[in-house]
Amino acid sequence: MCGIVGYVGRQEAQPILVEGLKRLEYRGYDSAGIAVLANGSLAIRKKPGKIAALEAALKAAPAPGSAGIAHTRWATHGAPTETNAHPHSAASGRIAIVHNGIIENYVTLRRHLEREGCSFSTETDSEVIPHLIERSLREQAASADAPCSKLERAVAETAKKLDGTFGIAVLSADVPDTIIAVRKGSPLILGVGNDEMFVASDASAFVTFTRQVVYLDDGEMATIRRDSYHTQTFEREAVAKDVAEISWNADDIGRAGYAHFMLKEICEQPDTIRDACRGRLLPAEATAKLGGLDLSNRDILQTDRIVIAACGTALHAGMVGKYLIEELARIPVDVEFASEFRYRNPIMRPHTLVLAISQSGETADTLAAVREAQQKGATVMGICNVVGSTIARECDAGVYVHAGPEIGVASTKAFTSQLTVLALLGLYY
Repeated sequence: MCGIVGYVGRQEAQPILVEGLKRLEYRGYDSAGIAVLANGSLAIRKKPGKIAALEAALKAAPAPGSAGIAHTRWATHGAPTETNAHPHSAASGRIAIVHNGIIENYVTLRRHLEREGCSFSTETDSEVIPHLIERSLREQAASADAPCSKLERAVAETAKKLDGTFGIAVLSADVPDTIIAVRKGSPLILGVGNDEMFVASDASAFVTFTRQVVYLDDGEMATIRRDSYHTQTFEREAVAKDVAEISWNADDIGRAGYAHFMLKEICEQPDTIRDACRGRLLPAEATAKLGGLDLSNRDILQTDRIVIAACGTALHAGMVGKYLIEELARIPVDVEFASEFRYRNPIMRPHTLVLAISQSGETADTLAAVREAQQKGATVMGICNVVGSTIARECDAGVYVHAGPEIGVASTKAFTSQLTVLALLGLYY
C-alpha cells in the first residue's frame, strides 16, 4: 500500500520527507522517491528498493528546498523500477505528483493524450495525472488568473476526469511554497504546524512535528502553504474544515525497546483491552454503556437483526462477534464480506443494524458497504480504531476501540480490542 508525505515550511524539506517515508515503511513498498522545489525548479530523486537506496542517492545529489512531496510505492501498474517510481512529471518538468490508489480509466486517458502528442515514459496509471494537469494549464495560458488559481483549476478539472480511487499531492515549479492535495477514496490528512504544513496518507508521517490535523473527505482538495491552507470541492466551492487533535504521539509509534512492532503490540494487549472497557462496563447492572451509540431503549428493543460488514482481520473479529452477540443479546447476526456487500443488493429491513468494523476506518470496501447500507435506509454503526477516520465520520453512530496506532501488519491488539467492543455490544443489547 503506497504512502504519501508532503511538507511546506521554513525548514529543509528533504530530511523531513525522508523521515516521514520511514514512518510509512510498515505499509509495504518496493520503491521510494521525493520531489523538492527550490529556485524555480523541481529536483526529483527516486530509487527502487528500500528507502536506504533513496538516501544514498540524496547523499550523492541532495535536493535542497523548503517544499516537497514524497512517496513509497507498491507496484500495481508496471515493474518496481526507477522509471516507474513516484514522483511522476510530464514533458515540461514543471509539475510533479505522487499518487495513491488506482486510476481505472487510465488506458482511455492515456490513448487520448497520446493522440494529442503526449509522450509517456512509464508503465504506470499515475502518469496520466501530470499530463492532464499540464494540458489544462496550457488551455489557461491566456487567462489573467494568478498561477495558483490556474493550478487549482487544472487539478480540479483533472480530478473530475479520473475514475477510481486516489489521494494525490501536486507540486508546481511555477507556484512556489505550495502543495495541492486531492482526495477521492484514498485517505489524505493535513498536519497544521507552527509556520509549517504537512500532508500525508497517515498521520504517523508527521506526528513528531504536530498533532493538529484536518481530515479531507472524498471529493475535496486542499491548497496548503506554510502559514495557511484552504479547502474546496472539485467544483471549486469552499469547504470549512475543523482542526482535530490526534490522541497519540511519536512515542506511541516507537518500538519501546522491543525487537519489532508485532511483539510490542502483542504485549500491549492487556492495556488495550482495559482501554476498550474503560468507562463502559457496568458490573453492578450487568450491562455496558456505549456513549457513541446514543440509542433509546425503544431503538434497542426494535433491533431485530444485525449485519456485520468488514474485511480481513476485522471480518474475523466479526465472525467471533456473531457468537458473542447472539449468545448475550439473542439477536440474529449475519457476517458479510464488505467487498461483496454492495454487489449483491443486500436486503435491509427497517430495524436492521449494520456494524462496519475497520481498524483504520479507511478500508475502501467497508466504506462502500457503509454507504450502500445507508442508501438502503439501515442504521450503520462503526467500530474503528482511528479517531476522525472516514468511516467514523460517516457512520450514524460508533464506538472507538482505543487500541492506539497499530504498526504491525498482522493485527493483534486491534483484533482483541474489536472483540472486546463486540462483547460489550452484546451486553449493551
